[in-house]
Amino acid sequence: MDTSEAFRTLEGHSASVTGVAVTADGKRAVSASFDRTLKVWDLKTGSTLRTLEGHAGAVYGVAVAADGKRAISASYDKTLKVWDLESGLVLATFTADASLYCCTFADSHKILAGDAGGHLHFLQLVE
Repeated sequence: MDTSEAFRTLEGHSASVTGVAVTADGKRAVSASFDRTLKVWDLKTGSTLRTLEGHAGAVYGVAVAADGKRAISASYDKTLKVWDLESGLVLATFTADASLYCCTFADSHKILAGDAGGHLHFLQLVE
């Protein structure tokens, strides 16, 4: 294996990267950062496809839906946001009583998120 092509560093955040999730097809990644943004990356080229902005605090957690169309983000600003990865738009926002540190999709319409107050939130998306 030629290791000179096996590794790539993706650069673009202006602060620490705190989380990363990869789409099921392995083509894109979404990273979360202390810079209050998420970035959607093309893993083949290493380029940034888009920057997702809308959090007022550091973004700690990120997860991508199994279909690769949506992502969720958990933030110090006490919000969890649901993002459309194609448009970059926020589809929904949930506000907790404490900073949110982690999140995951249970299925395409169910989300779990953990907060600094020791609570686990179970959310159902309604379309």
